[in-house]
Amino acid sequence: MNKKHLLILMIWLPLFSLGQGSFRIAGKVTDASTKQPLQGASVFCQNTTIGTVTSEEGAFSLALTNGGYDLVISFSGFETQAFHINNTTPDITSIAIELTPKEKSLETIAIVATNEVKNGWEKYGKFLADNFLGKTANAQQCIIANPEVLHFFFSKKRNRLKVTADSILVIQNKALGYTIHYTLDSFVHEYNGSKTIYTGYPFYEQMTGTDQEMKSWKQARKTAYKGSVLQFMRAYRDSTLNGDGFKVELIADRSDQSSPIYNPYDTAYFDIVDSNKVNLFFPGRLRVVYNKEKPDPAYLAANKLPGDIPFQISILDLGDGIVIEENGYYYDQKDVLTLGYWAWEKMGDFLPYDYYPEEE
Repeated sequence: MNKKHLLILMIWLPLFSLGQGSFRIAGKVTDASTKQPLQGASVFCQNTTIGTVTSEEGAFSLALTNGGYDLVISFSGFETQAFHINNTTPDITSIAIELTPKEKSLETIAIVATNEVKNGWEKYGKFLADNFLGKTANAQQCIIANPEVLHFFFSKKRNRLKVTADSILVIQNKALGYTIHYTLDSFVHEYNGSKTIYTGYPFYEQMTGTDQEMKSWKQARKTAYKGSVLQFMRAYRDSTLNGDGFKVELIADRSDQSSPIYNPYDTAYFDIVDSNKVNLFFPGRLRVVYNKEKPDPAYLAANKLPGDIPFQISILDLGDGIVIEENGYYYDQKDVLTLGYWAWEKMGDFLPYDYYPEEE
């Protein structure tokens, strides 16, 4: 098996919507130890279709719509770097990035010391797909094109499954028309408590197809966008929650009881940071109701819920609060927990941050 997998990123120039501003980022990627430029390093904004590779001089340049992004820089044999940028980031056109060679961590050594599960894909492949890609109709049309790069490790002591990849994972989403190049850090499932966590850096590439396929993907993307976390974040920032079909309720700490938030833009919850972003903070969790689409019958069946529930209901825990930028990007994402319907929808239903229904 060839363990070297080169991701060739095309430069995708976004189609800027009317009223959307744009900005340019540029910089240089070098080896931290030798200070020499790294040619062919991947530079992309994760969860978007926007990326490129560095030139012979290690240089790169990207055009972005205004908003926030996680810029990811990776190169074979080096530690991947990722950091937040937006159109107000200082020196955005002269970013200097130094990558350091990878070193085996103690955790990696410990994993290698265990026995890798033989025929791991055959044994755990469906479980991985269900908990990573999802169980929705869209997820059923997703294919992991290169499962041979995956390695499965099971710890009897911890009752834990861990999955890593020695190369970029390629996911073909034939429902939404995207090929997703996923730099997987790890997928971990704790059987005690049934908790799943996966981390990594996805990059989206739009598929090309027949006129009929393009039409089908266009409609499927619009449907996936409705009621999504991406639409919710944009609607909250743009003060269009009610018009877009969202209602929010507050679940007090140490309670499962919720009470309506009649004014979600009250300064007790909502603060305009500047003209481009807002801050959300709540003394508890949010119960988010989306009333323009019914829940998937498979979701209701899996959770033993009545089949006549007319709304999609999700729970959102924002931790200490989040900032939402104008493209719907929010941070810090690692502190945000989703439950309910949004937890049911996984990679198979996700859209890139540079997706806008009106541009379709």
